[in-house]
Amino acid sequence: MRTPRSSAVPAAAPTQPVGPLEQLAEAFGLDTVLVAVIDQQGRLKGKEYDAAGLAERLKPGALLEVCGYLLGTDVDMVPAASGPFSWQSGFGDVEVLPDVQRVRVLPWLPATALVLARPVSCGAPHPLAPETVLERELRLLADLGVTPQVGIETEFVLYEGTVRDAQASGWRRLRPAAGGNRDYALDQPSVVREFGRRLRQVLAAAGLPVEAVKGEGAPGQVEVTFPYGPAGEACEQHVLFKHAAKTVADEQGLTASFMAAPSTGVGSGMHLHISLHDGEGRSLLAADPEHGTELSELAGSAAAGLLDALPQLAPLWAPYVNSYKRLADHSFAPARLAWGRDNRTCALRVVGHGPSLRLEVRLPGADANPLLTLAASLAGIRHGITAQLKPPPLTDGDAYVLPDAPRVPQSLEEAVGLFEASPLASALLGEPVVAHLARVARMDLDHHAARVTDAEVERGLAQA
Repeated sequence: MRTPRSSAVPAAAPTQPVGPLEQLAEAFGLDTVLVAVIDQQGRLKGKEYDAAGLAERLKPGALLEVCGYLLGTDVDMVPAASGPFSWQSGFGDVEVLPDVQRVRVLPWLPATALVLARPVSCGAPHPLAPETVLERELRLLADLGVTPQVGIETEFVLYEGTVRDAQASGWRRLRPAAGGNRDYALDQPSVVREFGRRLRQVLAAAGLPVEAVKGEGAPGQVEVTFPYGPAGEACEQHVLFKHAAKTVADEQGLTASFMAAPSTGVGSGMHLHISLHDGEGRSLLAADPEHGTELSELAGSAAAGLLDALPQLAPLWAPYVNSYKRLADHSFAPARLAWGRDNRTCALRVVGHGPSLRLEVRLPGADANPLLTLAASLAGIRHGITAQLKPPPLTDGDAYVLPDAPRVPQSLEEAVGLFEASPLASALLGEPVVAHLARVARMDLDHHAARVTDAEVERGLAQA
């Protein structure tokens, strides 16, 4: 394993990390600005600029351009064969609008700030960009008098050695940074403890403080929980957190993997905690907004909508072949579409009371794009409210053995087929979004279809 580099937080870590580019560049000695879009996989993609030159070039409303395929590749950046971002289209540029009045200093990179830029088309938000898909759901819920607040918690696995080390070994002999079940352990190995400290420090310095960092059940597994906030901000925070976690891991000679199932029997989830409020901030999920745990009628409809819609929208929260290998019986990942009060065997868990009463959506994996995952969840909630759906009974006990609860989709192939054929998916998201996301998902299916895996060789080399 490589020797970790210094983990000291930069002395210039800001107390007010978000503001106009010119002010931050001078105040914090910035020399580099990353202008980034959030791609279909929920990653930051873009270009590096000289801070001084960019500050002179960009004025409010100024546009830049990126290759449009950033909105349509698979996880390996392989472009599509057809569709709006493909060889067929000629790979034209897409205009992006940088938010130059809201630049964020990134303390995990030296003298660097980030400008998020949103793709636009004909002067309007690009309809296939992940943030546009999410913002549409937020707007439609607002028309119903509903405002969500969101908190995200994510699990991931730390491995010894950097990504480059793992690649050099052919992605074999990966060794977790901690052994055994370290769930809630406070005696973590020093390398895991220092990673957690550094991650908390740089995120706090960026104005993105975490609620908690804890060990999880699988070897080397870590969970990070974030405070509640507005939906868009929660997703932006999560995208930046993943960028920080991978950067901090690399500087300490580690790899942070957000695969849903990085090895057999190991699953990493991304749980969405969603509360719903009216225009004055009162809880819409609680029958009594101030006290108690009794659910409102709207809460039941929201839950019913989630249970009905999410399996039909699975490519938004489980986008890869690997994503479905996490959804196994008695794995702490849901396998059946049930809901229950403080019941971790269910796909949907009711948590809290009064103003803090919320629905925890436990289906998504750590590999999902948080914007699309949340968009799917809010679309399900909207569906339940507008159709006034009635939920099944709350589940007491083990939901994995419920004979009448439908199973979650078992594979990406099943999920994409259901997604493409679903009138509800098209009605909720629009046919262009369904066609685009299905196309991207099928690229992952095509990638795996013709490849011989280590497991196939191990099982069949001598026995077939």
